[in-house]
Parts: sequence; structure tokens; C-alpha cells
Amino acid sequence: MGLIDKLKNSIDTMSMGEKLLAGLQVTAIGLVIVFIALIVLYFGIQLMSKVLGNVDKKSAEKKTKVAPAPVVKEEVVEEEVVDDGELVAVIAAAVAASLHTSTHNIVVRNIVRVGDDTPAWAKAARMN
Repeated sequence: MGLIDKLKNSIDTMSMGEKLLAGLQVTAIGLVIVFIALIVLYFGIQLMSKVLGNVDKKSAEKKTKVAPAPVVKEEVVEEEVVDDGELVAVIAAAVAASLHTSTHNIVVRNIVRVGDDTPAWAKAARMN
């Protein structure tokens, strides 16, 4: 720790190599302290999860003694695709507007509804 003691008073008397080595020592000491703190936090969290995990398991066992709810089957109703004139007109107009052309140059042959795979958080954000 001789170089670090020299940093207390004045670094003007130190050579560039000594300054570099002292800086590396300070960096190494800082990293060791950070890793020790992280290890202590890790073991603290592991201990808490084991202590609190046992409490949660005991309360979960009490809750599972309740009779299970009956299973309800949901019927999936498939919607028929109806060739609605207004829907075709709106889609043709939207495509024509995006392509900067007339609706006479566009032919809508088939309209297929695509499933929505958007997550719930994205739908909520769009609503806001």
C-alpha cells in the first residue's frame, strides 16, 4: 500500500509509472469491494428466499386443500369471411392512398383476417 499512501499527500512527486500502478491498485481494491458486496447480497437473497419460500409453501398447502373448480370447455366459434363491399372499398382506398395511385389501378382479390399476436402490454400502450 506504499503507492496508495503517496496518493494521500501529493501525486506531483510520483512518476507516471507510479501513478499508473497506484491507479490500478485503487481500481483493484474497488472491484474487490464491489464483488464482496455482491456476494453478500447474493447469499442474503438466497437465505431470504429459503426462509420466505417455506412460509409460502405452507400457505400454498393450506390453499390447495380447497376443492378444485370444475373445468369449463370453451367453444371456439370460427367467423365466416364475408366479402363485404364496404370493407373491400376501404382496403382498396387505403392501398391506393399509400401507393399514391387511383383505386382503378388496384384489384382486391382476397381478404384474409390475420390473427393478432400482439402482447397485452402492447395493446394497453396503444390504447393510451
